[in-house]
Formats: sequence, structure tokens, C-alpha cells
Amino acid sequence: MSTRPPPQVLEKTKRDPSSQLHVIIVGAGLGGLGAAIAILLAGHSVTVLESASEIGEIGAGIQVLPNSSRILISWGLEEKLAKHATMPRYVNMIGWKGNFISRMDLHGYADALGTPFWDFHRANLHRCLLDRAIELGVQLHVRSRVQAIEYAQDGLTATAVMSNGRTMSADLIVGADGISSHLREVLLGKPDPPKPTGDLAYRLLINTKDMLADPELQHFIQDPQVNYWMGPDAHAVNYVLRGGELFNMVLLVPDDIPTAAMTVDGNVEEMQALYKGWDPKIGKILSLCQSVQKWKLCIRPTLEQWTHESGTFTLLGDAVHATLPYLASGCGMALEDGAALGLCLSKLTDRSREQKLNALEVYEECRKERTERVVERGNYQQYMYHIHDGEEQRERDRKLEAFGEIDEQLLRTPEAITRPTAESGDDPLPWRYHGVGGWLLTYDLEKDMEQRWEQSQHKARPVL
Repeated sequence: MSTRPPPQVLEKTKRDPSSQLHVIIVGAGLGGLGAAIAILLAGHSVTVLESASEIGEIGAGIQVLPNSSRILISWGLEEKLAKHATMPRYVNMIGWKGNFISRMDLHGYADALGTPFWDFHRANLHRCLLDRAIELGVQLHVRSRVQAIEYAQDGLTATAVMSNGRTMSADLIVGADGISSHLREVLLGKPDPPKPTGDLAYRLLINTKDMLADPELQHFIQDPQVNYWMGPDAHAVNYVLRGGELFNMVLLVPDDIPTAAMTVDGNVEEMQALYKGWDPKIGKILSLCQSVQKWKLCIRPTLEQWTHESGTFTLLGDAVHATLPYLASGCGMALEDGAALGLCLSKLTDRSREQKLNALEVYEECRKERTERVVERGNYQQYMYHIHDGEEQRERDRKLEAFGEIDEQLLRTPEAITRPTAESGDDPLPWRYHGVGGWLLTYDLEKDMEQRWEQSQHKARPVL
């Protein structure tokens, strides 16, 4: 029995044409499709422009935390997503030589919070979002690379100008074109490339058949858990996908990818050599790998303003606040962005510039500080996961063990875990309550938006 009730599934609003916006979303990734669903549920019409020749998702595994699964469930996706999800039992923190340090009871937290921890193959999550958006009436256009945004003189609409010369106008354009966002640069009016972090990721997907045949590895598949090995300048993460069909492994190491590239083919032997001397189980798993790609890890420090002064163009997701994956929250923040934007646009009673600006102001207020904190904590986890052996590493491990005992006590009174806290704690296992779990996992987006919306109604506004 959960302490916090599960979310209500939103019904699509029936809206009079006088208050119905036409919204263009640029980018059909997870964030763009999430925003499409939320805005369609708010009763507006949505067109998604995707630069690729077909809509799909590349990549491997993705973790969805309870604050994000709450949103997905509210969009009516629980039944479809559950078919593709793995629900790991624990997060385990392990030293690089294989010594167990501490863990987090994911099922215990999920029971208290009322929504699950889910692990997906990105393609499955993406397909479910796409299907839901189509079901709600989205219009999709591929081969539609947006090069520029033009603003109408009356300030009520904007026009997306595509590389092939086509144009399309809307009451609002949303830039959801990811970490390599061109629309961020359009909003700023200058080049603004992603900021390298000094790390890269090797991402592997391994068929579990060979692992199940090995007595030392089969437990990884039979009892799904998330495992983090922490070592000098590197760490490794793994978890199970598609009900045990695939094993997702991510290796995080110093970046040696040329400056201009984001993704390159990796060398399996080179990758294996980086983990020589680590827990022998890692070596065994890596021996099953046939090919691998390397991904440069970058971040996007947030912007002073997310929205154009006309109220006809805004940004969301990685385009405005890309984070390291070390908090497993990049996708979650993009989904929250989309949900918040949809809720704010659901409040419109007309299509005026004033109402759009107010909605976008509340949206930004809802999202800015929270996403900044996620980026900052991701940077902190980069440091914590990569400490060299020595006194600082031993102190980190002592904290992990001590906070593990505190966490076990908390779970005996689960309602304590559901109480939001504004502060981050010192627990190096970030999702536990005394890390950032107290504000990250307990977040009530709808309540936050409603409070900010109410406050916005009492502000004095200039005449436009």
C-alpha cells in the first residue's frame, strides 16, 4: 500500500477555438513527444517538426525515477509502458575492486512514493510516447530541419523557417531539439555549443544468453538490480532491459574524443583495457562485447531567459539544461518540462500575448531552479564517483554506509520519505532521501505549478 496516492490520469480538455493555440514542437525526441502529449491533453493542437528522415530513437538503456514515472502514468501510459519496463530491486554502490559498500531499496521507495522506478530500452519508451501523441492527434513532419524563427509584427505568432525553404507559423514554437540544439542559438542570437565535461560514455547492449550460462554472471539477470562500480577517474553502471532479454552496461571514463565529434566508434580492446584490474565480473561482461560506440558527455548551463520576449518561442529539455547522466534525470527533467508547459497552457482562456507570456513565465519559474540543481548535482556526482583511493574515498564510503543505515530506518516509516525537503544532503548515493531524493523524487509538479500560477495572478502586469 503506497503512502502517496498514484497520479490521476489526465483527460483531454475540450477547448473552444478562441483559446486553442497551434503549437509547433521542434524535435521528436523523448522531451518533444512528452511536450506534445501534455499540450494536446491541454486541448491545443500540436505539430511536431523532426529533422530526421524518420522518427525513432537511438541509444540503449534509460532509467526513469518515480517523479518521472508519475508524469508518464498521468499521461495514460502505465499499461503500455509496464510491458516494456524492468523494475530493479536495489541500487548497489560497489568499489572498483568489487567490494559492496551500500544500497538503496528501490521497491521500498516506490511503495512509499506511489510510483515506480522503471528501466527501459530508449526505443520502447520513445515508441510508447509517439503512439500516445498520435492517439491524441499530433501532426508529424519529418525532413523538417528548422533553421530560423521569424516573429510576426503583431507579436502573436512566430514562423519556423526550414532548410528546404518551407515555412510554418504557430501561436507558439517550442525548441526541443536536444543537446546540440540549434534553436538555443537562435534564441541567443549567437553560437553556443554544448560544454564538454571531460568524460565520455561507452554504451553497450549485451544479449543475456551468455550471461545466464555463467554462474558468476547469471544473478545480474535473474535478480534485476542497478549496479554502480566507483573507481579512480571512472565508473561503470549496469541494469537489465526488456524483462531479461538485454543487459545494459555504461562505462564512464575520461574523454578522448576529438573536439568536433559527439559520437565515434570505439575499440573493444581499448575499452576492456581501461577496466583491467577492476572487479573480475566487469571483465567477464566486457568479454561478451563485440562492438561499441563512444559518446562525448556534455552539459548545457541554463539560460537567463528560456523564452523570447514575444511569448511565441520557448525552449525545453536538453536544449536548455542538458545534464550529465550521473543523476539519471536528463530524460526526467525533459518530461517534467513538457508536463509543466502543458499544465500552464491548460490555463489559457484566450490566445492573447499577455496570457501566453504569463503561462510561459510560470513555466520557466517552475522549471529553472529545479533543472539548475539537477545539472549541479550531476557535476557533483561526477566527482564523487571518480575519487582516487585514499582518505577521501574512505570518507565517501563511510558516508555511504552510514546513510544506508539511516535510510533503512526511514523505510520503517515510509511516510517520512514522501515529505518534500528543500535541501540537498551529504549522502553520496544521490537518490536516497538524504542525498537529493527529498526534493527530486518527492516533487509534486501539479501542486508547484498551481501555487505559482496563483501567485502570478496577483502580480501587477504592464499594459501590452
